[in-house]
Amino acid sequence: MALIGTLGSGVSALRTFMKGLEVIGNNIANVNTTGFKASEAKYSDSFSNILQRSAPSGTGSSNTPSTGVGTGVALAGVSTNFSQGSLSSTGRDTDLAVSGNGFFQVKNPSDGTTYATRSGDFRWSDQGFLVTSQGYRAQGLTGAGLTTVGDIQLGTPPAGTQRLSISIDRSGSIVEFYSNGTSATTNQVLLQQYNDPSALTKEGNNLYSGLLAAGAVGAAVGTTALQVGTVNVPGKNGLGNIQSGALELSNVDLTDQFANLITTQRSFQAGSRLITVSDTVLEDIVNLKQR
Repeated sequence: MALIGTLGSGVSALRTFMKGLEVIGNNIANVNTTGFKASEAKYSDSFSNILQRSAPSGTGSSNTPSTGVGTGVALAGVSTNFSQGSLSSTGRDTDLAVSGNGFFQVKNPSDGTTYATRSGDFRWSDQGFLVTSQGYRAQGLTGAGLTTVGDIQLGTPPAGTQRLSISIDRSGSIVEFYSNGTSATTNQVLLQQYNDPSALTKEGNNLYSGLLAAGAVGAAVGTTALQVGTVNVPGKNGLGNIQSGALELSNVDLTDQFANLITTQRSFQAGSRLITVSDTVLEDIVNLKQR
């Protein structure tokens, strides 16, 4: 029984530390991914085979400790490090970086699904929407008086004028400048903070789902919608500022990742060695009858 348990522990080590290596490998592969947040594997011991349970002391007897043998290791979870990544200047006005807390919200126009992201590599579409590389539309205040939350879209220039340029300030306000010397604030990019960012689920393409589980700060119970007012305005209520013409880089620290890679690899090798030794012992037992 003990030998079978040893093999099981070794197998659990190989399976678990392989997942750990996959997490580290994914971090290293995304060292240059815009807005990427590094992950870390957490481990826990598996269920123990209890040989003897503990018992309290009684009249004329002492307490007895428990005796148990562990069955290996398990993956307790994979946590995400949401610390700030460094900002890199790009010179493109539609590249937006969040300096501090908060996520952009973008919506898939095809099915209406909303995602959170820290990657601000936006562009103006042919219809004037501020969109991601996948065509998902950035969400914020729009419309007359900025009283509606929805897809950010450029306004219509006054009659007889042309739009000359567009700027986005630290509070997310989008200002359009026209050929007649006037300007207008037509939209405002909003940010969303979450009570439990660890509940966000990575969906690829720098997007996160699970917004309801993460708990949107300031949103009504059971919703994730951005709010009109100051709740979701960049630079207010603990939210970071927006820096136009820059992108947030990956927060992966290669030094830490390579150090973790070495230790996890050694753990994997130890588990492999455990299986090899157990196999040798089992072979000796099988051969006892022949001696």
